[in-house]
Amino acid sequence: MEKDIEKSLELIKRGAVEIISEEELRKKLERAVKEDRPLRIKAGFDPTAPDLHLGHTVLIQKMRHFQELGHQVIFLIGDFTGLIGDPTGKSETRPPLTPEQVQENAATYKEQIFKILDQDKTEIAFNSKWMNKMASIDMIRLCAKYTVARMLEREDFKQRFQQQRPIAIHEFIYPLIQGYDSVALEADVELGGTDQKFNLLVGRHIQKEYGQEPQVVITMPLLEGLDGVNKMSKSLGNYVGITEEPGSMFGKLMSISDELMFRYYELLSARSLDEIEKLKQGIEKGTVHPKDAKEQLAFELVARYHGEEAAKRAKEGFEAQFSKGEIPEDIPEYPLPADAGSKIYIPKVLKEAGLVKSTSEARRLIKQGAISLDGSKFSQEEIEKPAPGSILKVGKRRYLRLV
Repeated sequence: MEKDIEKSLELIKRGAVEIISEEELRKKLERAVKEDRPLRIKAGFDPTAPDLHLGHTVLIQKMRHFQELGHQVIFLIGDFTGLIGDPTGKSETRPPLTPEQVQENAATYKEQIFKILDQDKTEIAFNSKWMNKMASIDMIRLCAKYTVARMLEREDFKQRFQQQRPIAIHEFIYPLIQGYDSVALEADVELGGTDQKFNLLVGRHIQKEYGQEPQVVITMPLLEGLDGVNKMSKSLGNYVGITEEPGSMFGKLMSISDELMFRYYELLSARSLDEIEKLKQGIEKGTVHPKDAKEQLAFELVARYHGEEAAKRAKEGFEAQFSKGEIPEDIPEYPLPADAGSKIYIPKVLKEAGLVKSTSEARRLIKQGAISLDGSKFSQEEIEKPAPGSILKVGKRRYLRLV
């Protein structure tokens, strides 16, 4: 375990938005060293979708930091709370998932997180383990430990109440169960996005009610998507999935702005802050080209999720297409749909753009493997909405830029 408290705090604070409270965290770290007892670090993820994207990994990367310092991390899969649906930031009650959907998504999470976390130093927990055993009277006692007035202090609940939008009772129960998870796990620290602050603070309150020392709360920023404006989200199409093809991942990362690049470096890269600062200074002095710095970031992240060989091939593929002039500068553009839908139908896109005569021709080309997106071929007619700036290639000479 790292015994230098200042060194520990420096790494823990990297990229963090708020620590409640830093003084409590310092005391916990000092006690952990004195008693040679690693802190228990909790982060919860509801398995609401099958794949994780880079936005999710901001928290997982912070968990990795705690592992490097010698502490115990607990990756909590909310298979019970996933059946309720987190109401955070929602303007209306969200539909619950089926148990089958939750279990299927949870299985993929377990496969994906060990691309970042050390499997031997990670505890995976499911909150159904204790919630399924909770008797009705125990649930009533849990609900009695918080008030409706306090719940309505939460901004999204307050807005829905003022606008006379429905708030279901089970939505009030969600943050209470998340707080009880901290009791069941005896968490010393809980990590969450800034949008989770209310739920995390409820956890502190619930722990006190059950006679435990309250957890320290650390909030992490919500990573902006490729557009540099909105939170990374599959529904907005501005995401980079950690399981998507290496070529697509590399191309997407190369499309981000220079300013956003360093935010990704700070929150996602394993490089030290000193190394990142040297890169910044190199760009300012003109000794490092922004494109080279971006390539280093793209290579690091693709290698993390797909291996170095795949990262090399992705880089070579990108350079072949974009750096060696294979793609003409003046190519047709096609506007991506502005709605929140996460998929596009490729035959329709190609026909409307005039690259094929009919959707049946497009379907035939897809089956033949003659169509690629940012250098990666695909076999589906309907695909996840790509990031703006992505390039569709049809055959050997026809290109389409998605804008």
